[in-house]
Amino acid sequence: MKTFLRGIRPSYIAGVIAFLVTALVAHGRSTQYNNYVLLAQAFLHGHAWIDWPGAYIDALAYHGRHYIIEGPMPAILLLPFVALWSTAANQTLLAVLLAGVAIGAAWELCERYGVSAATTAWLCAFMLVGTDLLWCAMLGDVWFIAHVSAACFTLLALVELAGKRRGWLVALWAACAFESRFTLVLVVPVYALLVARGNKAWRQSLYGFVAILIPVTLLWVCYNAARWGTWYDIGYTAWYHQDQAGSPVGSPFQLQYLSYQLQSFFQQAPVFVNSSFPWVKPDMSGVALTWTSPALLLSLLTLTPARLRSDERWLIIGLWVAVILTAVPNFVYYVNGFAQFGMRHALDFEPFLFALMALGVRQRLPVWGQILIVYSVLVGFWGCWYWNVFFRNGN
Repeated sequence: MKTFLRGIRPSYIAGVIAFLVTALVAHGRSTQYNNYVLLAQAFLHGHAWIDWPGAYIDALAYHGRHYIIEGPMPAILLLPFVALWSTAANQTLLAVLLAGVAIGAAWELCERYGVSAATTAWLCAFMLVGTDLLWCAMLGDVWFIAHVSAACFTLLALVELAGKRRGWLVALWAACAFESRFTLVLVVPVYALLVARGNKAWRQSLYGFVAILIPVTLLWVCYNAARWGTWYDIGYTAWYHQDQAGSPVGSPFQLQYLSYQLQSFFQQAPVFVNSSFPWVKPDMSGVALTWTSPALLLSLLTLTPARLRSDERWLIIGLWVAVILTAVPNFVYYVNGFAQFGMRHALDFEPFLFALMALGVRQRLPVWGQILIVYSVLVGFWGCWYWNVFFRNGN
């Protein structure tokens, strides 16, 4: 048995463990908010509109049909499951699988950065539980599986950038990520620069990079034409115009929402209740990263002058640019995620922060970092437990 285990890559073992932990926390759940199952069924029947079962499914009413506005990647992944089981396919199971792959990729990334196995275990525990990854995956709802999928494919793209840097594969993972969460399309130029930087075969790599993005773009234009009759996506703007929290006019991305988002991401505290167990509960609209994921501060260790003068300075700069590019749209969006634990929109940029954390603690994980990781993981498990017991009642 020991000989058999030695032949398995540690990243595979980490992925399996993450899958089992997530499956245990999800306890066989099959979400009723299975928008992606409905979209996969629509694809199999040759159209982009869904058979809308009712108002509990968020879908945009447009010209007499209902459409899913979120990126279609999870629906594409569900196609074989829906082909076999129709609308009885379990969307949450896909989320659990993607969480396992994400942590396997996170472990592999740390290995390629030269992080010790012990420190890698600390970091992967944080990525799974100390962020909203586990919470989103255990529920598998339409909004949450999109985050898990985006984080998974972003980590896979970073793994390839830390290895052979094959342009076509980086572009493929990047496309899967931004077709899960559109914010991540902003990182594509960063990927291209990191693929080319210091690469002797940079022309060939960039040709492969572009060769993937061209058909992805064409398919995206066709998908928009099938839904909206235009080459570009109007889904989120049209939803904003119909949403009670939005406005009949304008864009869902506006500077007027910045203060609200900054308060949500960095200040919003859990609710302390003296009269009933468990005395501390998450606010229904989320809890700030300051309270849930303070271990993200380890990423700041890459900002020392010595690190920025090192051979990895362009990688570090690129990762920080990716953080900023994916954070800014979320900081000016009109909602913070509504019903959630933590700040789920942070999963757009947390894979890049995870990579920076790995680079920052490669030589040594400080004791204060271990303390923050333990705290973040405990809070993450508490959030999953609370949501299961008090909000979803095991369903």
